[in-house]
Amino acid sequence: MKSLALQPLWDQPGTAFRHTWERVINVDQCRWLVRHDLLAQLERVQRELGGRHVRSVGLYDDELRVFCPGPETFGAAEPRVARTNWQIVDSVWDALLDRGLSPMVTTSFIPSRLAGGPTTVFTTRGHTSPPRDYGEWSALVSESVRHALDRHGLAVVRDWYFEVWNEPNLRGWFWGADQAEFFKFWACTWRAIKAVDAGLRVGGPSTARAEWLEDFVGFTKTHDCPADFLTLHIYNNDSEAGALAPFAGPQEDKAGTSPNLAAGVVRGSRRLANELGFKGELHFNEWGRSWRPVEPDRETANEAAFIVRTMADVGQEADEFAYWCVSDIYDQVGYGWETFHGGYGLLNLQGLRKPGYHAFALLHRLGTERVAVAGTGLDAFTGVIATRSADRVDLLIYAYRHEAGASPETLEVTVELPRKIEPRAELFLVTNTENNCLARWRELGAPAYLHPSERKQLCRADALQPSATPVRLTRHPAGCLASFTMQAPGLALLSVPLSGNFPCTSP
Repeated sequence: MKSLALQPLWDQPGTAFRHTWERVINVDQCRWLVRHDLLAQLERVQRELGGRHVRSVGLYDDELRVFCPGPETFGAAEPRVARTNWQIVDSVWDALLDRGLSPMVTTSFIPSRLAGGPTTVFTTRGHTSPPRDYGEWSALVSESVRHALDRHGLAVVRDWYFEVWNEPNLRGWFWGADQAEFFKFWACTWRAIKAVDAGLRVGGPSTARAEWLEDFVGFTKTHDCPADFLTLHIYNNDSEAGALAPFAGPQEDKAGTSPNLAAGVVRGSRRLANELGFKGELHFNEWGRSWRPVEPDRETANEAAFIVRTMADVGQEADEFAYWCVSDIYDQVGYGWETFHGGYGLLNLQGLRKPGYHAFALLHRLGTERVAVAGTGLDAFTGVIATRSADRVDLLIYAYRHEAGASPETLEVTVELPRKIEPRAELFLVTNTENNCLARWRELGAPAYLHPSERKQLCRADALQPSATPVRLTRHPAGCLASFTMQAPGLALLSVPLSGNFPCTSP
């Protein structure tokens, strides 16, 4: 049995620990934000994980009717004339604001009547060619921003983010032209937004694999259209066939098979942004272990461990990290039909919490001052985040296995605690059975479609629960010692209240 002996340096100064993974929530497309079930999921994420901004693509898609003929033109002798219509967009934005959330407005895609080419994306066929007329596009964007200001006021809308497009470097998919055309598009869209109010925050380039960063910043400086924030994407299995620039780390990690690819891209991007003199926020507003739409290992305790490992490693290198994505309510290459099908979501179609969701719930419980940790048993895949608050200390331990389908093993953990604590501790585990709704689902026979009684049963069992695994608190020459077992791959959060009056005693 492997053992971990952790020695947090409680008596030494800590460092600020920002919860950079909390504020931005990724939803597949705007079209879903009229669904009551997705809105209920967002309410849960806001309540339990601290979400604040909701990001989604497809704001200007035909399905939202932002630029289309009205019913009054039906049967007219003349061709039906398109006009702007913000009714569905209003329902989306109102639904978010009514719940205390704000949109990250992604200015995509092109309405079919404004598209200058045939390129489309997703099963929903959003138009991703450049606009046929940049003046028409500019007018549409400016009108949408003015409409938001008229309805919600400057103070509210200045709290939003405006993101120009999504992954334009994936030519023929998200963008039907080259880099030069996208930079022209960026400048036009940037000016359309800033012409309404210069204080609105506009960012990009939202490129896959964090590409184009240096070219983009250089263009914005040269053409006087600087980004207020930079947005980049990275998945740990992104192909090394792309530029994968910037990158910081050993050359052998610059590959989709390395467990350290995403971390190397994040570090390299932070370093390059600094070298370029960029002073705004840096966002990784899509990230994850795998870009593949279906991957069963994504719904395991190992995914939860990957999430915590990544945030432990590079979570302070950027200002925002938005995991892709919050929900299996998703249709880019198809809509899932099984209750659990290896989809992207932290929540399944019915809003059931997957192990990855619990990873963010445990991260949310951590404090904002990180304490260094020494000890034995720590390695490239097993580590800990220790934080100190005014009233407690927390240790979030992760055990990741890079190979898919790794068999679980038991870890014996001991933790040195501060000298004066309350003689009690709370332990949360994420394993192949604990805080793992999929285990309960499999016990039901893994039904593709849940019977209402099965759904109620799973809903009662999927909330984060403390573990029944005992935590032994004993005296130690340096203070107090906590001992317990956890599972690898998996997570363990140990939370111990502090006390100014009582030394550690056995419970």
